[in-house]
Amino acid sequence: MTETHWTNDLRKVVELKPRQSLASEAAEYLREFILIGKLAPGMPVRERELAEAFGISRTPLKEALRILETEGLIEYGPTRRPSVADPSLDEIKDWLRVQGALEGLAGELACTVASDEQICEIKNINELIREATVEADQLKAFKLDMKFHEMIVASTGNASLKATHAIYNARLWRVRFLSSQRGIKPEVTLEEHSEIVAAIKHRDAVAARRSLKKHLQTAELNIAANFKGTKV
Repeated sequence: MTETHWTNDLRKVVELKPRQSLASEAAEYLREFILIGKLAPGMPVRERELAEAFGISRTPLKEALRILETEGLIEYGPTRRPSVADPSLDEIKDWLRVQGALEGLAGELACTVASDEQICEIKNINELIREATVEADQLKAFKLDMKFHEMIVASTGNASLKATHAIYNARLWRVRFLSSQRGIKPEVTLEEHSEIVAAIKHRDAVAARRSLKKHLQTAELNIAANFKGTKV
């Protein structure tokens, strides 16, 4: 994809969405473009073209890139020029194992401290994932999937856990999205989600931890299999 092509696409998206803070808005757009592959791993990020596409100065754009750098989505080379991060499989596996440990802990804590309302909301999100899967809306299903995991973490009320999980979640969004499109069957994901929901609903901390870690291990195996065929 040429730079002109993706900057034109970006302008169209920007025109359609309501405005928020300039840096966070730019970070949100760039994050989604990295997720769906408009900005491919290793691709240089041209600050001037991006600033023009957003209709902003380079100052908030630089701030947006710093946000994405902390999330592991943007990296800077020796010349301090930004590019889309292109992590190795070993790095991705390391991130997934840390995330699996974090989510296992979240599931265990949720069984103790989550309110009945929060557990019901987690269950409802899983039903929305099922509906999006039936509708074959892959991007919607994936975003709901990520929200499902974020809600489990949020239900613990542990701010440190939530902040740490967010870092690894952001780094893994793209590879997990690509993996969800080619490999593991949707019904497997839904079945594993149902096990997680059942464990939390019954406040079975051991089962919740085990189910969440198993779910992340499935993701690791699927990503590794896909990585051999197509560079994520």
